[in-house]
Amino acid sequence: MKSNPVVGVLALQGDVREHLIALAVADATAREVRRPEELAEVDGLVVPGGESTTISKLAALFGLLEPLRARIADGMPVYGTCAGLILLADKILDPRSGQETLGGIDMIVRRNAFGRQNESFETTVDVRGIEGDPVEGVFIRAPWVESVGAEVEVLAEHEGHIVAVRQNNALATSFHPELTGDHRVHAMFVEMVRAAG
Repeated sequence: MKSNPVVGVLALQGDVREHLIALAVADATAREVRRPEELAEVDGLVVPGGESTTISKLAALFGLLEPLRARIADGMPVYGTCAGLILLADKILDPRSGQETLGGIDMIVRRNAFGRQNESFETTVDVRGIEGDPVEGVFIRAPWVESVGAEVEVLAEHEGHIVAVRQNNALATSFHPELTGDHRVHAMFVEMVRAAG
């Protein structure tokens, strides 16, 4: 069990820097991942927000798609926010053409479910497993989870929609905790990485 696990952030698109900061605050050694050899060196991985179709296409272009799928299937801890949640889904309700997922969580997700960019919002979310006050969640063109399989634990809901889930070593949130300065979700993920190590 490593005290300071090495946690990568998939650095193809999205708010990479904010995740690196949040992971460092949570006592992980954080680094960017753009190539298969960098992926091989990490104990866990964050898949950030951004545009899920673009991230999946760039992952294919950089030769990362299959190595990512293999490591996730092999049990590498992974945490996806917003677009990352979409990429960790086994099924997308309304995929864009050519969009692929990494899989890892037995769930069906709906893209942009909470509306377009101008309908983005911030709200508090009670996340199971996080002590203290609710987590401040930033929802930007956020997806929600339509349904989950029997193995999936629902960690949070907002207005009756599932916005945080966990299945084994995979964690996903519809919202961006890295944009708020509250690093407790990242700390929970770093604990998952430690436990898996």
